[in-house]
Parts: sequence; C-alpha cells; structure tokens
Amino acid sequence: MDDLFAALGDPTRRLLLDELADRDGQALFELCTRLITRHGIAITRQGVSHHLKVLEVAGLLQVRREGRTKLHFLRTEEMERIGHRWTAPRDRRADVLRINVTSVFVDDQDKALAFYTDKLGFLPKNDLPAGAFRWLTVVSPSDPDGVELLLEPDNHEAAKAYKQALMEDGIPATSFAVKDPEKTYAELTARGVTFVQPPLEVGPMVSAVLDDTCGNLIMIAGPGSQTEAKTAHRSGA
Repeated sequence: MDDLFAALGDPTRRLLLDELADRDGQALFELCTRLITRHGIAITRQGVSHHLKVLEVAGLLQVRREGRTKLHFLRTEEMERIGHRWTAPRDRRADVLRINVTSVFVDDQDKALAFYTDKLGFLPKNDLPAGAFRWLTVVSPSDPDGVELLLEPDNHEAAKAYKQALMEDGIPATSFAVKDPEKTYAELTARGVTFVQPPLEVGPMVSAVLDDTCGNLIMIAGPGSQTEAKTAHRSGA
C-alpha cells in the first residue's frame, strides 16, 4: 500500500493515469507526446519510463508487449481495494455461496494459456500440477482476485463429445462481458483473433463470437447503442 500512495503522490504520474483512463493501451512514445501536447510537460522518455515503472510496481498499470512495442494498460483494482477497506460495510451474515471458478474444456493447455493471455488479455493466476495435467487458471486484469477461468483438459471422451456438439451447432461454450463490443471486436481482430460472428445487435445487447483455437466458440457481449443512448438520456448527457 505504501508503494501505491507513493506512486500517486507525484502529479506527473497522476497525469499518466489520466491519459490511460482516456485511452488505454498506449505506448511510451504516445504518452510522452500527450504529456507535451496536452499538459505542456516536457520530459525525456527515460523520465516517463521511470514513472511508468513506479506505477507498474504499485499495481496501477499492466505492461503487455506486442511485437517490439510495450503497451500500457490502466489497472484500478488496487485503488478499489483501498476504497473497499475503509468504506465497505462489514458483512455479518452467514457465508453465502459464490462462484469462484468456471471452466472451458481445451485440447492443449499450453496453447490455451497463450491464446487467453496473449490474444484475449487475461492474466495467469494458478498453474499447479494435477496428475498428468495442470490446474491452470486465468483471471481478468480488471478483477485479479475475482472469478478464475479454468483451462480444463478435454481428455475425457464425454468432454470431447460435448465440445464437438457445441461447435457443430455454433453454440458458444461461455460468454465474456465487455464494455464496448465493437471496440473489443476491432482490437481482438487486430491481434489475430478469428471471429465466426461479427458484432450483432439483438435487443439491448451486442454480441460477437470468436474461435479460441482450442475447440471452443466464445461469445463477447455488452450493451448496444440503444442501451447506451437510454443511459445517456437518463443521466442528462
């Protein structure tokens, strides 16, 4: 927690977070340019790089390499955790059931891990030996302590038959929520992800379906333009 407060204590680092909040996934050059053009702050790339490293150590951003370029993504869970520490009410009720792990069957755990982290942007969570296979999970970077996705081997014949039936009928094995389906579709397509269904608006939702290369169709879904328009109208935007 000391690293977090120290990182936020510098005004330039706060501006870098503002810029990532405005447009996530920026490279070092883009952030340097924005500091100069939008805030009049002339600082060397080495200086900005140092600030970004401090933010990364504090858990306020994630760095992901695409080719030779390092892209920087905002992480807010550490700040949310601080807010929860002092503002969340104490839950005195009996323990309730909650979902902590869900799974997809995959034909190759190493290939699946590469796809779900490098292509979809999940973070590795647990990688533990489990007989001939591994207990291999990933989590969303926006909620690293939340629900884990288990990349479960499909070595059982029933699992293979289940996957094949879903694939043949075009039924997604699971669904992931996104804020902006159109934007996410464009970003994932640029990373080489294959979609079998482009964004389709159905009622208040927009969904698209991708192939995870491990024998599954995966849906991404989020609010459509009609829902966003109604929300903006209610808020007076």
